[in-house]
Formats: sequence, structure tokens, C-alpha cells
Amino acid sequence: MTSQSPIPPLLGDGHGKYRIHIVGNSGWSHGQSTLGAELASVLDIPYISLDTLFWNPNWVESTPEEFRAKVQQRLAESERGWVVDGNYTSRLGGLIVEKRTDCIWLDPPFLLYFPRLVVRTFLRLIGHVDGCAPGCSETLASIFLPQSILYWAITNHRVLQCRERENMKKWGIHVGGNMRRIGGWGMELKAWKQAVLEMVKRK
Repeated sequence: MTSQSPIPPLLGDGHGKYRIHIVGNSGWSHGQSTLGAELASVLDIPYISLDTLFWNPNWVESTPEEFRAKVQQRLAESERGWVVDGNYTSRLGGLIVEKRTDCIWLDPPFLLYFPRLVVRTFLRLIGHVDGCAPGCSETLASIFLPQSILYWAITNHRVLQCRERENMKKWGIHVGGNMRRIGGWGMELKAWKQAVLEMVKRK
């Protein structure tokens, strides 16, 4: 009787290429982008921020056609693999979902990421931190508007959790898919990143 091999921290396509999609609450976008940049560096593949592609200067949204075209171009340019950060499934459909080899759902507690989001939002307001896309700066009014990132994080936390739990039922690693959830207060993510580093060193 043989024991099953442990599931690696990243699945890849079986030929050494990784197409990683990081999803999570919009309020945790900094955590997603930080992880995305780290993974891209470790794996030596491009990092693609969907926020950067979607938002034009002064918070002007790309049209669905423009956005899809920009994303398709970036994916096509990245034959070695990629790390994509952001949800946008309602606008992109299966464009990323159907190509990804791994999906990482970052699901930290609301009480962990919301205070960090508040601090980061005000740092953007005073110019100490870059906005989510070039030319998209925070204003005092925008912070308190219904479409602000703070309002969005509060109202969509549970909505996104419910949606991703349903996605886990379809695509979770436990059912043979490529999606894994990383929650907790930071130790789970730290352990997973260490496992990725060790995996890369063994190659």
C-alpha cells in the first residue's frame, strides 16, 4: 500500500509553467498585489495587476472591450507563465479562469485587513503610497463616497466569501481542482510561501 504524494504548494501545468490567479476581497488588494509580486519574482514570471489594466487616469473605467483586449494582450505576451492579481470575473468571464493552473484565494479575517486598508487609503491620500493605477489618486471626497474602496470592502466582504466558497466546491484542490484558500492571521500564508520557496529550490 502506497501513500499519496503530498499536494505541492503550486500545481503548475506539469511542464514547469505556472499561471497563477490571486483573488480576494477588494479591501485586501494590497495583500494580493504584494503576494503577486513576490510569487512573480520567485518564479521569474511576469506579474499582471488587473486594477492597473482596468483603471485609466482619474478613475475612468475601461470599457469591457478595452479591458478584455488589454488583458488578452498581457496574457499572450507571457508565454513563460504569469501571476494575475484581481477578480473581475464578471467582466472577463472565463478568460483567466480557463487558463490558470493555480488559483489562490486570500481570505484573511476582516479585522486583520480592514484597519490596514484604512491606513493605506489615507497614506495614498497624502501621497505616501501610490494608487492602484497610474493617475488614480485618492481625494478626501472619494474616500467617503459609496463607491470608495472602504465602502466596497465593508459591503462586499461577505458577498465575496460566499462566492468563493461556492467556487471552492467546484474548483478546490480537495475535489481535484486548482483552487486553494489561505486564511488566518498570517501564519498560514507565511508557511505556504515558505513551501513555494522550497519547491523552487528543489527544481
